[in-house]
Amino acid sequence: MNVPPSPMRHRQPSDDDMTCVELTWIEKRIEHWIRFGRVAADEIVDRRRRIVRFRPGAIFAFVRWAANDYGTVSSRIDIVRAVGAGEAFTTLPFVRPGGDILLKIEGWPKVSQVLAAIDATEAAGVDPCDAAPDHWRHVANRIAAGQAPRLYTLERHHAWLKRREIEG
Repeated sequence: MNVPPSPMRHRQPSDDDMTCVELTWIEKRIEHWIRFGRVAADEIVDRRRRIVRFRPGAIFAFVRWAANDYGTVSSRIDIVRAVGAGEAFTTLPFVRPGGDILLKIEGWPKVSQVLAAIDATEAAGVDPCDAAPDHWRHVANRIAAGQAPRLYTLERHHAWLKRREIEG
């Protein structure tokens, strides 16, 4: 399989201060996708790749999965807050410049737990990108400890919105 080099490899930081994420989809081989998040811009590179951009402060979930002839090689989910100019960030593959990583989980059993937590947040009537950033940190810590994370409820969401308003 001959994949052309990444279009983001030599790309300079964007002039618009947005976070760029390179998505690749080679069926049953490499599948990178956004599970949630408000995409501000979408650029199609070729039939297998595109670059999406997020405004500073936007929260998104980036899923990466890869396989070979024998099965899954890696699976990972990162929930990231896009950073603005001058903010500290952590580098992350396929994400430029990087972001504030709220959750980083590897291995399909744990990734599926995160996906279930995202589904539960949506079932509560909350868009996951609007949920409290601390909730995603909580999910990461509980899964890492081998425990089930608490559900994100509408009540928790209202408390987060009030806290943000007060701190704001």
